[in-house]
Amino acid sequence: MQRRHFLTTLAGIAALPLSAHAAAPDKLPTVQVWKDPNCGCCKDWVSYLQADGFTVQVFETGNTAMRQRLGLPMKFASCHTALVGGYVIEGHVNAPEIRRLLKEKPQALGLAVPGMPVGSPGMDGPEYQNRQDPYDVLLVQKDGSSRVYQSYFRS
Repeated sequence: MQRRHFLTTLAGIAALPLSAHAAAPDKLPTVQVWKDPNCGCCKDWVSYLQADGFTVQVFETGNTAMRQRLGLPMKFASCHTALVGGYVIEGHVNAPEIRRLLKEKPQALGLAVPGMPVGSPGMDGPEYQNRQDPYDVLLVQKDGSSRVYQSYFRS
């Protein structure tokens, strides 16, 4: 009788979903976004991040004052500014680069996609007719310098 009970218990454990045995995935920190309340591409970028699994808190106050407060030079400016995991995210930065930044934890101010390049997340809707302009995601250093962190649509 004990053997039958053991085998039944073992079969029950084996039938548990894999997720019950796997470690919980790392929880992403909340992305705080400062944007103009009337900006459609900012709203689309927020939706893009949410679809990628990020929790987003939006402040509809504009972003200029927050960009200055966070110390990001104007030369990297775009239409929205975000803060996640202690890093500044300026403009239409791709989710994989935000995840990479949070994983690698470089000594830097954050990431920026200056301007509003067509084809970047939030600037890729049907109104842009599938156009994809080349752009770079920049890693911005605390001294205001930068380097290319990832390039898009370049051969």
